[in-house]
Amino acid sequence: MLLIDAVGYTYGVAQDSETVGVVETRLAESLPHAGASVSGALAHACEHLRSLQDRRGWWKGELETNVTMDAEDLLLREFLGIRGAAATERSAAWIRSQQREDGSWSNFFGGPGDLSTTIEAYVALRLAGDAIDAPHMSTAAAFVRDAGGIERARVFTHIWLAMFSAWPWEQVPALPPELMLAPVRGPLSIYDFACWARQTVVALTIVLAERPCGALPFTLDELHGKLRWRAPRPTSALGWGLWLAGHALRLYERRPVGFVRRAALARSERWIVERQEADGSWGGIQPPWVYSLIALHLRGYALDHPVMRAGLDGLERFTIDDGVRRLEACQSPVWDTALAIVALSDAGVADDDPALVAAADWLLDEQVLVGGDWAVRREGLEPGGWAFEFANDYYPDVDDTAEVVLALLRVAHPDRERMERAIELAIQWVEGMQDTSGGWGAFDAANTKRILRKLPFCDFGEVIDPPSADVTAHAVEMLATAGRGERTSARRGLEWLRTAQEADGSWFGRWGINHVYGTGAALPALVAAGAEPDEPALREAVRWLEDHQNPDGGWGEDARSYRDPKWIGRGASTASQTAWALLALDAAGERSLAVRRGVRYLVESQRDDGSWDEPYYTGTGFPGDFYINYHLYRLLFPIMALARCAR
Repeated sequence: MLLIDAVGYTYGVAQDSETVGVVETRLAESLPHAGASVSGALAHACEHLRSLQDRRGWWKGELETNVTMDAEDLLLREFLGIRGAAATERSAAWIRSQQREDGSWSNFFGGPGDLSTTIEAYVALRLAGDAIDAPHMSTAAAFVRDAGGIERARVFTHIWLAMFSAWPWEQVPALPPELMLAPVRGPLSIYDFACWARQTVVALTIVLAERPCGALPFTLDELHGKLRWRAPRPTSALGWGLWLAGHALRLYERRPVGFVRRAALARSERWIVERQEADGSWGGIQPPWVYSLIALHLRGYALDHPVMRAGLDGLERFTIDDGVRRLEACQSPVWDTALAIVALSDAGVADDDPALVAAADWLLDEQVLVGGDWAVRREGLEPGGWAFEFANDYYPDVDDTAEVVLALLRVAHPDRERMERAIELAIQWVEGMQDTSGGWGAFDAANTKRILRKLPFCDFGEVIDPPSADVTAHAVEMLATAGRGERTSARRGLEWLRTAQEADGSWFGRWGINHVYGTGAALPALVAAGAEPDEPALREAVRWLEDHQNPDGGWGEDARSYRDPKWIGRGASTASQTAWALLALDAAGERSLAVRRGVRYLVESQRDDGSWDEPYYTGTGFPGDFYINYHLYRLLFPIMALARCAR
């Protein structure tokens, strides 16, 4: 019989064990031959991957996000007075192309309309000259009004509107720059925020203190809702405490202590300038980059100041212009290059192949050997990690570092001493970044102050960096593969990972969507660290994956799974998520029908160029708020999965 589940997918359900056997036999007979088909697909994919390598050794795929990046880029340029007509029209063409039928814009492909994203896209198109009575604009405005209007937008959207006098500053939560003067070990410090939030918060303390009042060449009356704006009402003792604290900050904002305010603003300014990267960015990511440029401009930095010039020039290098203009929120060459080495190695490429050696050379040059913000919580720890981006010395991360070590261990580098020294430094750094709980966060240690999530200002996504199953799994797998699996750090990480398993047998995915990603990371780590395939934890995970396989043989999980449990493990099949499931099943020793059906899905859905289509977003920036389509995921992970399952 057929069963339709809660999210609309159709599954075949056999009524008895005899029928199950017949169905399995017929499916097995229909599968392609496991030799030529898989080997052909694998060879074709590897050929395509090799063609994408830069002559300097690295790989980098596009990171596609939602149109807030492009809308805010136009708003930034309007604010600075540098918005050009030609670039504006190309950005507007991209924004228009992403609009949904209901007039809204989503935060991920196939997702529901998002109010704040739609407001920012609408304002950007108004800047581009789109008329309010144009059909696509009138439907967008109607969506905004129906969703509550500007009054229900997120704090960051209100800040952008306030900068152009389209929203009152009095209705933006207070964030005084005096926070910069708070001691690191005090009740609240900027170092309690995750690195991505920290950089944004420091810049915004200047913006909110200066309260710029620019002007748009139009009004936004058509975007207001029926109900007046009102601040969120406290619903708990903690909420009332935060409300009182916020009220006190508002009172202080009316009459700040002059010399204290001046000292705080000066420190914020110095902090920002000191953390500008060699490529002009701040942390290699869009939000702090944009707000830092605004903050410094408000502090008197002219557009031709070297810091401003470097920042603006750097944004151009993050811009893709192929007829339409779109801004990458981030770039991932280190991550992509490490994964590419592992993928090609899995596929049988020799460990001394020139492509792998060149990639390893480039990675070795990218190792971060200077201190960063992470050292605030880990004084005395020697640096040795890798960052995600081309230039990000202040914020290396455990996830990239673990993956780079796993990649370097696959390469026969001619300078063995240099390689071993780099790996040893990396291992020591990762071990030093372990949380007291035994797990690992991505960028900082002991970054777990959950009360920050409740602050009225922090409605833009995750603001702390606690240990996660996927990062911990990668760290454990790296330690085990490097022969350090018996160390205390590895054993504690393994225990943390075991306790983090969900009741249904899966693991939560922090940096990829979602339980398919977390489970795809956890099982290879457990097995690398010595877990036996017949252990109950592994069998439960295998059952969970098999139960969530789609009828087409693939796996998929929608980004809505972070907020709506009925989407957990459910969604349209994608190449990357299918690969994650297969990597987990392979690690658990499975050679089941589910594995063969998953392999068949990848083989049969491969494109003519050797890659796979994947419009769906499978990467996560902030769970529930911000997602990424890594354009190389659709190639790297299927190569790994096909190669390992073919073995």
